[in-house]
Amino acid sequence: MNRPAYFIIDVAIHDPEGMRPYQAQVEQTLLAYGGKRLVLGGAPDAIEGEAPRGRIVVVQFPSMQHAHAWHDSPAYQAIIGYRHAAATSTAYVVEGLSPLTEDQA
Repeated sequence: MNRPAYFIIDVAIHDPEGMRPYQAQVEQTLLAYGGKRLVLGGAPDAIEGEAPRGRIVVVQFPSMQHAHAWHDSPAYQAIIGYRHAAATSTAYVVEGLSPLTEDQA
């Protein structure tokens, strides 16, 4: 059974206009790989350590393979330069827990 994977990124946008092409196209690139946004922005509440510097985005994928295939895809690679030019970011892919089966619940 595949474990879900989570693409987590802290994005500090310094050029909102330059970021618009990325924002307009990224959702479509996610869908082709089973990506679903779970968190998009919102005010982080740091309870330990430093707060993120920018907007937090969390995207769930069916597996690590799906997450990496999305990130490496021609469609995503065609737009990632907009984000790199318009923002400073730190991104991770983290493997999640396997979903519980009925006999485990």
